[in-house]
Amino acid sequence: MFATFRVMEILLYISIIYLVLTSCMLLWNWFGLEALSSVGISPDAGKLPLVSICIPARNEESVIDRCITSALKQNYPSFEVLVLDDNSTDRTSIILEEFSDIIANLHHLDGKPKPDDWLGKPWACHQLSEQAKGEYLIFIDADVWLEEDTVSKTIKALDSNDAITVWPKQHFGTFWEAAVLPLVYYSLYTLLPAKYVEQDPKWLPKRLQQTSPEFAAACGQFIAFTRSSYKKINGHKSVKDEVLEDVELGKNLKRNKCKLKMFQGVETVNCRMYQSHSQLWQGFRKNFFAGFGNNALYFITVGLLHLIVFVLPFAIAALALLGSKELLYLSFIPVGLIIFQRLLIDFQFKWNPLYSLLHPIGVLWFQALAIRVLYDYYTGKKASWKGRYL
Repeated sequence: MFATFRVMEILLYISIIYLVLTSCMLLWNWFGLEALSSVGISPDAGKLPLVSICIPARNEESVIDRCITSALKQNYPSFEVLVLDDNSTDRTSIILEEFSDIIANLHHLDGKPKPDDWLGKPWACHQLSEQAKGEYLIFIDADVWLEEDTVSKTIKALDSNDAITVWPKQHFGTFWEAAVLPLVYYSLYTLLPAKYVEQDPKWLPKRLQQTSPEFAAACGQFIAFTRSSYKKINGHKSVKDEVLEDVELGKNLKRNKCKLKMFQGVETVNCRMYQSHSQLWQGFRKNFFAGFGNNALYFITVGLLHLIVFVLPFAIAALALLGSKELLYLSFIPVGLIIFQRLLIDFQFKWNPLYSLLHPIGVLWFQALAIRVLYDYYTGKKASWKGRYL
C-alpha cells in the first residue's frame, strides 16, 4: 500500500513539474502571440498591389459557398479569388461554376490529375500558384471564412514579413470537436515558443543555431507569402510529398532566411475543420503520426507522458476522495494547473470556458487514436482522406 502511495506521489510530482514549465511557456505565448485583428490597414489604397486568394477544394460542397462569399467581400481594393476543384466527386464543381458565371474576379480552375509523387493538397496549391497573378499569395482552406478586413490586415503585416500564418478561431458543432480540437491550440501555446518562429533563439550556441528551423510552424488553413519568398522556397513543390506540408513550409522559410510571423485569428479568420466525429477521426488519423516524425518510440513516450500529466491527476483525485487526504490535496495542484491553462486558451479564442473540463477526455481520445495509428503503422494500412490514400 505504501509503495503504491509513493508511486502515485512521484507521478503527481512529474505532472506538476511539466505543468509548471508549460504554464510559463503558455503565459509567454499568451502575451506574445499577436492577434491579426490588432494590425492596422495601409491608408494609401491607390498603391496597393494585387493579391491572389488561393483556395484548394476537394469535395467541399457543404462549406465552399461560405468560404468564397467571405473571400469576395474583402474590403481590400485589388484582389482575385482562385478556387481549384481538385477532381471533386460531389457538387463542388457545380457550385463553383455558378459563382464564376456571375463574378468577374473569381476564377474556377479544374485540377489536373495528381502525379504519383505528390500528395493532394500540395499539388492543388501548386496549380493555384501557377495561375495566380498577385504579388501576394494567400492560401486558405475551403472550410475557412474571413472577416472583411482580413486581407487588408494581412498585406499590412507582410510589409515587415516575408510570410505570415494565422491560427483561426475554431468553431465547434459537436461534443467531440469541442473536446478534441482545443488540444491542438493547447500544444501550440504550451510547447512552441512563438517568438522563435519569427526570430532565431540567440541563446543557443552558434553550432546549434542551424537547428532554429525546428522552432518554425505554420497553419495551412491560412498562410500568406510575398511572391518573392514563395519562389525562394520553391513553393509547394518543396513539400510535394509532405503530409504536414504547412509545418514544412514554415521550416523551409526559416532555412531560407525568410521572416515568418505567426498570428492568432480571433475576429479575422474563422474555421470549422470537421463536420462530424467520423471526419474528425479520419482527419487526425492521416497526420497524427507524421507530427512526431513517424518515430514510434517518441510517439509512444509522449503518449505515456500525456497519460501521466493530464489523466492520472484526475484519476488519483477521484480515488483519493475515498481515502488519502494527502494525495487528494497534491492532486489538486496539477488538476488546477490544467484547468488554469485551458481557461487562458479558451478566453483567448472566445470558447466556452466549460470546455476546459473536457481536457482529459480529449487526451484519452488522442490515446485511442494513437493505438489506431500504431496499428496502421505496423500493419502497413494506409489512411485515406476525401477518397485518396495517403
